Amino acid sequence: MDKTRMIKVSNLSKRYGSFHAVKNVNLDIQKGELFCFLGPNGAGKTTTIKMMTGLLEPGSGEIEIAGTNIWKEPIEAKKKMAYIPDHPILYPKLTGREFLKFIGSVYQIDQQVFEERVEKYLSLFQLEERADELIESYSHGMKQKINLCGAFIHQPDVLFLDEPTVGLDPKGAKTLKNLLQSLSKEGMTVFMSTHILEIAEQMCHRVGIINKGEIIAIGTMDELKGGKTQATLEDLFLELTGDEKVEI
Repeated sequence: MDKTRMIKVSNLSKRYGSFHAVKNVNLDIQKGELFCFLGPNGAGKTTTIKMMTGLLEPGSGEIEIAGTNIWKEPIEAKKKMAYIPDHPILYPKLTGREFLKFIGSVYQIDQQVFEERVEKYLSLFQLEERADELIESYSHGMKQKINLCGAFIHQPDVLFLDEPTVGLDPKGAKTLKNLLQSLSKEGMTVFMSTHILEIAEQMCHRVGIINKGEIIAIGTMDELKGGKTQATLEDLFLELTGDEKVEI
């Protein structure tokens, strides 16, 4: 893995009145790293990602994407990244292909390169036959897939995904996992929030766990296990977040 730093988060905090949603979060993510961000519901995952992608202003702290401060140079930083939220934000009156053309025009992608990438990703996510239909006719899973195609079109240096497998069928989820691993090997940095611990355990180079707005653990699976060779990520997660007792 390249040691070039692609994401740097320093002392990031956010309050809503008296509620401290995110408390002094610090992260260093390298080029080509596939990083998984875990935490219970309401732990601060989405708030952190929205601040990292420039959608939510931090209360305090600094965020750099590929060396560019997201708040001081937002346009330059956003050219280097893509963000897939947990609920797709799309234009229902556009067709899937029109939506991708819009994305291509925003990032000023060469026409031939654009056409090649569109066909590649539409085929990969099995959307070729539905690409010229209105997005409003798509299922949630199809909307998620066209959103993913849009994110990959300009081949960002850094990709943020918030619960990316929500709504995907098993084949779509498998396709996405394989693609993320492949792009990571090619140098794309992937920062992914997920509640599916199996994905984090199998795919990610490192895992960060946030609880009550604070990072409580970060490292490789071996580092997190700390010699407990039989421990699973589920065991560690429940132990660290104080939910080890699960009642039925």
